Amino acid sequence: MSAPFGELADGTPVEIYTLRNDRGIEARVISYGAIIVSLRTPDSDGQYADIVLGFDDLEGYVKQSPYFGAVVGRYANRIARGRFVLDGKTYQLPINDPPNTLHGGTRGFDKVVWTAEPRKGDDVLELSYTSPDGDQGFPGELTVRVTYTLTNDNELSVDYRATTTRPTPVNLSQHSYFNLTGDARRDVLNHLITLSADRYTPIDATKIPTGELASVEGTPFDLRLPTRIGARIDVDDEQLRHGGGFDHNFVLNRAEPGLMHVGHVAEPDSGRMMEIYTTQPGVQFYSGNSLDGSIRGKGGYAYGPRCAFCLETQHFPDSPNHPEFPSTILRPGEEFSSRTVFAFSAQRGD
Repeated sequence: MSAPFGELADGTPVEIYTLRNDRGIEARVISYGAIIVSLRTPDSDGQYADIVLGFDDLEGYVKQSPYFGAVVGRYANRIARGRFVLDGKTYQLPINDPPNTLHGGTRGFDKVVWTAEPRKGDDVLELSYTSPDGDQGFPGELTVRVTYTLTNDNELSVDYRATTTRPTPVNLSQHSYFNLTGDARRDVLNHLITLSADRYTPIDATKIPTGELASVEGTPFDLRLPTRIGARIDVDDEQLRHGGGFDHNFVLNRAEPGLMHVGHVAEPDSGRMMEIYTTQPGVQFYSGNSLDGSIRGKGGYAYGPRCAFCLETQHFPDSPNHPEFPSTILRPGEEFSSRTVFAFSAQRGD
């Protein structure tokens, strides 16, 4: 099911698409940025609420969104100084997170209109976009397809595919901001998070990885057992100071290729739980540190500090400048392919 969602300044129309399963879960996606604008799931009492941050209209996403719900690329996360060398040639990207490039530059995939095509009734939406050679400084024409599928098992899967005409870095991710209470006026510090990661990538003061794969043992980043997001977020730790809280890539405990369980987040009051699975090697855990009340979202509510979290499945930040990291280089004749699944449930507490 689709409906108009507004127009850009140049008159380009934006549509909104509704995916709904037989159990009442509903996801709404717009063609601008392939953005998930709402995601309604039930709590332990069967009451449905929207668990993602966003805006009521297109203007909010165009003018002030910190990537709410978007597919980010061509390179998700940061590239140091907006520069990398590929096959002996240096490429310069726009600097939009000084001194670095963030989420593809000043006009990444979150700021373009995708071609959308519903599949199989209301439960599948395929979006495609072709990024021209030289777009934001990246080499090669990149053809991207993202497919959202909402199943009757209460799973929302995100499938990514891409091909290129020239060698280029590719790192695509979904950037929804979650609050499982269903009330973004509340913070997420009481959410319990678990991540299947023995290591993480420490960052410098500009949030660029140092290259080390550090053990989480004995650090605030040990989230291998259920841990309140707020339990250690304000301890005196250099890495937390660099990130303003959690804003770090976790190295997943991957034994083999394929879809693996990343971890889960549970919210005790509502009983809502979210499990995450991915084929990617890492996940960026971001605790909404930059939200400061200056952005007014759905219903006119001000989004305050740490009122949401993100779990962005990905390759590691700045990988083009770190040959020791898993490669993000896609070459002609190859296909980039990845999958992430968000699974939703609810259970009563004791």
